[in-house]
Amino acid sequence: MRPMLIIKTGATFPDLAAQRGDFEDWTLARMGLPPEQATVVDVRQGADLPASGAISGAVVTGSHDSVTDHPAWSERVAAWLREAVQHGLPLLGICYGHQLLAHALGGQVGDNPQGHEFGTVPLYLNANAAADPLLAGFPSPIHVQVCHRQSALRLPDGATLLAASGREPHQAFRVGERTWGMQFHPEFDGAAVRVYITRYRDTLLAEGQRPDELCDGCCDTPYGAEILRRFAALAR
Repeated sequence: MRPMLIIKTGATFPDLAAQRGDFEDWTLARMGLPPEQATVVDVRQGADLPASGAISGAVVTGSHDSVTDHPAWSERVAAWLREAVQHGLPLLGICYGHQLLAHALGGQVGDNPQGHEFGTVPLYLNANAAADPLLAGFPSPIHVQVCHRQSALRLPDGATLLAASGREPHQAFRVGERTWGMQFHPEFDGAAVRVYITRYRDTLLAEGQRPDELCDGCCDTPYGAEILRRFAALAR
């Protein structure tokens, strides 16, 4: 069986990673995939990405970097993603990966004009989600974990919008039948996003947000894991 590719574009806080693992570990665990069925490529170190035919699908992780800084490694991934879309490879971009997909396919990325969005928030699914392989059958809203400053301000031409939240009109989109961008974090649980709120407390206060209330509202939900399991099944 061809492995699942995890394109590692960033890492969580070192102390959190030491305790609980990193983005790729959370993603694989929620997919139900053991590490031996995956290939993790840290593209920040200049590692080459495999050919689309050598893998079953690919997940692009989140990152503390910004797509709009256009680091060379990120632009190389964007070019790879454009080719992978053309080859029909199942792709899932998460947070930074969501924004990078939008950028790679002709959309626009920038700072969210409503500021940071952190916490466990309601995700409102639109009519397009009812027939989407990753979101079909869920009620609306579902609650998911979010942690971001930048957004896909404009989706690529031809993209299908699937979901929105109070601070983010483009929470999920699909291009074609096998490419998804999700601004929210299906790999996070409530405890992980609570750590992020605590680390960004001063920033959130400066925006007039209430980090203590955001922390109090963080909770585990089943939807992120189900979305990742569905993507892994589709890739297989």
